[in-house]
Amino acid sequence: MEPGSIPKPGPADLEYFDSIIPTAEGVTRRPMFGNVAAFANGQMFLCLFGPDVAVRLGADERERLLGIAGTSPFEPVKGRAMKEYVVLPAAWRKRPKLTEEWVARSLAYAHSLPPKKK
Repeated sequence: MEPGSIPKPGPADLEYFDSIIPTAEGVTRRPMFGNVAAFANGQMFLCLFGPDVAVRLGADERERLLGIAGTSPFEPVKGRAMKEYVVLPAAWRKRPKLTEEWVARSLAYAHSLPPKKK
């Protein structure tokens, strides 16, 4: 990838992302900077950036998740982390229960936030 370019997800990445989006009422999937993201109450809680999947969490759960090997802060621009987002380990694609658990926590966090105004 060239410096400054935005990574694009491949077909398998998109298929995986779609498989982990909760089917809860009010959850939507939208394009985001050439990638995709899931929203609840207008709040982004799950995103795909190239092959990376990131979840949005409150401080305590974010720290807990960052203590697990393979996770990292979500930095769409190197050195500029998005404060509330953590990249899930790529190995979790083979561990759907772990992914499902953290995506559910992320959705619950999004529901705890005030709805975004359009």
